[in-house]
Amino acid sequence: MRFVFYLLMMIAVALGVGFGLSYYALTDGRLFGVAQVGPWHAWPDVGAHTPNPYTRGHLARTAAFELGQSEGLEFIAAIDSDGEPLTRDCAYRIEGKTPLATFWTLVAVDEDGINVAAPDVAPAMRSSGIARADDGSIIINVGTSLLPQNWLELTGEGPFKLVLTLYDTAAFSGFSSDASMPSIIRGDCA
Repeated sequence: MRFVFYLLMMIAVALGVGFGLSYYALTDGRLFGVAQVGPWHAWPDVGAHTPNPYTRGHLARTAAFELGQSEGLEFIAAIDSDGEPLTRDCAYRIEGKTPLATFWTLVAVDEDGINVAAPDVAPAMRSSGIARADDGSIIINVGTSLLPQNWLELTGEGPFKLVLTLYDTAAFSGFSSDASMPSIIRGDCA
């Protein structure tokens, strides 16, 4: 009788660990195909002709229409550079350089993927419409209160994510964790 009990316990533990690791691989994925650069993460294998099994599982789970590998790469940040969650109660400064791309967009979305830009303003920042420093670096302020320079105005309350989509980028070739990505610096909070 004890043998059957221990066998059932081992099976339950194995199933729990297996399902837990599978869920982790498909949601977080840092150990299974996700490229992490500071607070930004991307699935660089998403648009490949034959993506790895973890990327296929991620695509099936999200059911999103992704860019092809020759079209672009999407980076998502749900935390700032200090590891704190992004919230609309705080202002943020995105500064630094982006990987080489023909064009890019920056969008703020809520947990359901709905754009949280304020009404009556552009729903996204575009690389073609921002002021840059002489060295090509960017500074973009993000928040619900008026901020100087390039500003992505948000509305509402609660957490949000930043989505930086690079179009026609070379980030696929030799992509590594030391790639240049802008920092996300938390400012004042309400």
